[in-house]
Amino acid sequence: MSGRVTDTLLSMVPTIETYSIDESFLNLGEFREREVEPLARELRERVRRWVGIPTCVGIAPTKTLAKVANFIAKKRPQYLGVCDLRSSQVRAELLSTVPVDEVWGIGAASAAKLAKIGVQTAADLATLDPDNARALMTVTGGRTVYELRGISCLPLELMEPTRKGIAVTRSFGAPVTTWREMREAIASYATRAAEKMRRYKVAAENIFVFMHTNNFNNDPFYSNGASARFAETTNDTGEVVALAVRLGERLWRDGFRYSKTGIMITELLPETIGQPALWGDLDRERRERAWKAMDKLNATLGRDTVRILGAGPKNAAWKLRAEHRSPRWTTRWDELPRVRSH
Repeated sequence: MSGRVTDTLLSMVPTIETYSIDESFLNLGEFREREVEPLARELRERVRRWVGIPTCVGIAPTKTLAKVANFIAKKRPQYLGVCDLRSSQVRAELLSTVPVDEVWGIGAASAAKLAKIGVQTAADLATLDPDNARALMTVTGGRTVYELRGISCLPLELMEPTRKGIAVTRSFGAPVTTWREMREAIASYATRAAEKMRRYKVAAENIFVFMHTNNFNNDPFYSNGASARFAETTNDTGEVVALAVRLGERLWRDGFRYSKTGIMITELLPETIGQPALWGDLDRERRERAWKAMDKLNATLGRDTVRILGAGPKNAAWKLRAEHRSPRWTTRWDELPRVRSH
């Protein structure tokens, strides 16, 4: 749904920073001033019409002010979902009505410090000396003051930051008591981790595998984990699965009822700058084509349509059960509600 909202915004505004799953900053600098508010209202309506999600839009010369404007648009029905804070006169009027702890970046601790010196609203913070704000809240505080004054200190980040890590962990649908089942689970999760790395165009230097029993059912307790480095940075499913399974075999102890295992990929690098191994003999290009073909088939035909043999069957007993999951009406064609009429 987040992707569909972003695609809808991109249909009207070419420059976007996706800030979180439900927030984006849009650069409206290429539009004429008189076009901006009508554009914002059309954006809001298009998202409602195309995706079915209600949104609010805050317009302002800085990111911090745009967040404040969005807060006002949400809380006050008279703005009909769009608040424009480009005018300094409007800002002076409205910032005095916004509590300081609603300003982006001002948490409870900072709000308490500001309250001690009489700063209660966003307008109070905007008039605070930036050096005093910096002394109270580090450099972020001084930057926030300038942003509230309409001086931009936070440009749009148009490149998604490189991910620091990827984790795939699941509780089992039924306790795992054999190494064969645990090996299948580890291989399945490692496959998913490698797929995620290729999607985000990163490669791993290090992998961590853990497993543990249930601490709350009076079974004997066991928990352990191990990590290892790859010979060279990789997002190759075969290499990730092979190393993960070796680590899992080292951790495995017979006689326990395991409730969970997981794979954590750490020390990620962009896939284009990895250091190749000195004696590497794999046909990297051929393997990369094969894994990307598998990713494409699974994206088109459904997850696990094509998978490695070691990951076990689709209906393995250890797989997490989801019988009580809510229907995914907005994202799955096969789960759309059906209506019959006679």
